Amino acid sequence: MTIRHTEFELYNKDGDPIRGDVWGGGEARGKAAIVICHGFKGFKNWGFFPYAAQQLVEGAGYPVVQFNFSGSGIGPDLENFTELDKFEGNTFSKELEELKLVLDAAEAGELPGLLSRERFGLLGHSRGGISTIVTAAEDPRVAALVTWNAIASIDRWSDEQKQEWRNRGRMEILNTRTGQMMPVGVALLEDAEHNAERLDLERAAARLEVPYLIVHGEDDESVSIADGERLAAAAPAESTRFERIKNGSHTFGAVHPFAGTTEQLDRAIDLSAGWYVVYLEE
Repeated sequence: MTIRHTEFELYNKDGDPIRGDVWGGGEARGKAAIVICHGFKGFKNWGFFPYAAQQLVEGAGYPVVQFNFSGSGIGPDLENFTELDKFEGNTFSKELEELKLVLDAAEAGELPGLLSRERFGLLGHSRGGISTIVTAAEDPRVAALVTWNAIASIDRWSDEQKQEWRNRGRMEILNTRTGQMMPVGVALLEDAEHNAERLDLERAAARLEVPYLIVHGEDDESVSIADGERLAAAAPAESTRFERIKNGSHTFGAVHPFAGTTEQLDRAIDLSAGWYVVYLEE
């Protein structure tokens, strides 16, 4: 099966580009689409994302939209962190605004290669769980939610770290893959504090009125499986399913550049495709 692939570019309110892809728009059935959100230091072309998008088109039968948040740090070559100033200025609320912008464009039929959509399935990996969980709790267009190795709380820093962060105006985090020091501006911390109620992920999960599949690797080295358990405990029991991936790491064993799939990744994809087949049906 050859899956059609179309690139697009949107712009946020500051004029920053949101670069993305539509996979499988020509094979669309119904009026639904799946939208994937990457996490911290992630991007749409990282490792497993293009493969997962294509497999979801095949397995679920819906077109898949994936995109880089404008603050991902990835530049126009779509592979390298050349926009660290935008990475530094990124916030959780900005990512929520940009996900809404993508959904609005998909609903309006403004994404190349994709007819107008009415219903959406969201998939968030790691920090991508923030925007997808909150959006699923707020936006009636979302019909199904899946998260992979998502965090359960945005407050992941000690008081000492926060104070140093404020004093310096930025925090730097090593990207072990590229060797770059990734700057995180104090705006992210201020956003987390000013919008703590909206960004309370367990509270948002409790408000969900859509079916929610939580997939978490048992050996996740970045986000403990305890985070998945917390989300599962918070979400409505009757519409939530928690799936542990045995021997699953934070990326289910996949690497960048992509060197092929793994049993754990294919399990996560199969579970997700099955979820969308059931719950995105008209």
